[in-house]
Amino acid sequence: MFHVPAVDITPYVEDGTPEQQAAVVEAIDTACREIGFIQIHGHGIDDEVVGALGAAMDAFFALDLDAKRAYVRPASENRGYTPPRSESLSLSLGVESASRMNDFFEAFNIGRAASEYAGTELPVEHFAENTWPDVAGFEDQVTTYFAEAGRVARTMTRIFADALGLSEAFFPGLTSPSIDVLRMNHYALAEGTDVTLDGELVGMSEHTDFGIVTVLWADQVRGLQVLDAEGVWHDVSPEPGALLINLGDLTARLTNERWQSTLHRVKPPVVDGTIQRRRSAAYFHDGNPEAVVVPLDSCVDASHPRLYDAVTVDEHIRAKLAGSRAGQRNDAAPREGARVLQSQR
Repeated sequence: MFHVPAVDITPYVEDGTPEQQAAVVEAIDTACREIGFIQIHGHGIDDEVVGALGAAMDAFFALDLDAKRAYVRPASENRGYTPPRSESLSLSLGVESASRMNDFFEAFNIGRAASEYAGTELPVEHFAENTWPDVAGFEDQVTTYFAEAGRVARTMTRIFADALGLSEAFFPGLTSPSIDVLRMNHYALAEGTDVTLDGELVGMSEHTDFGIVTVLWADQVRGLQVLDAEGVWHDVSPEPGALLINLGDLTARLTNERWQSTLHRVKPPVVDGTIQRRRSAAYFHDGNPEAVVVPLDSCVDASHPRLYDAVTVDEHIRAKLAGSRAGQRNDAAPREGARVLQSQR
């Protein structure tokens, strides 16, 4: 039976004993090998911080569509408001949506800005300045959660380093400064929206996450689905108080697919002919744009030949974003795209 394992990472948050940390490492390594999704407890983010994030999201997404559209940014900048039906994430894998209907979710993105790194030249596409909506408390509530989610992401890379036998300095070297983005998602359609509720309606189409690790908060409304090794989709909801962790493409490349960047999607929960509202917030920890990612020597041998050529974080993320945000099919993801085409849809 498919199950996303739950792991308590308290020993890494509060400096547990070596034996306690070793148990965490073993559980995370097993989950990364077998599923690529984990739900974590003991992450240390207060309920009040998560509640404030949800309140900020509710206040923004409750605005009229025209008011929200004022915060749309250029497709080359992963910031600001994304209106419904303006993206198709399957294109980030080079796969055209069967229905040719773009994903109906709406979103708001913030991220690390170049102004945080005085004296360092950084690509504006990855470190654009943030747009803050005129919503009371929004910036403070969101930036507080952003900082906490970033701490959790870095804690996970410490665990990854121990699980992969890497030095403590490995991931800081790969991720400083890191392309980090918080995407707040809202799955709903305004009352009166003309849409056919059939099998082709997609909240967020099949995709893998782009970078190193994703820290996902989601409410417990059904919709998120994960693809297993047999090509079957399964519903996934976090346990109360847990965060979902999933691996990105760069980690799959780094480990030569010893660990999986798992395909997932969001199917709209429909109750009595109406799409039920659902919210999530994904913190993407993607790495230094100049860093080169190549499979680790320890993950390559005669029975597991090298599957990927070297790529910079910048090259990889640009190609992915051009697919999802600019509608340009990404032809540099043949392995991930093949898994979508082979899945039971």
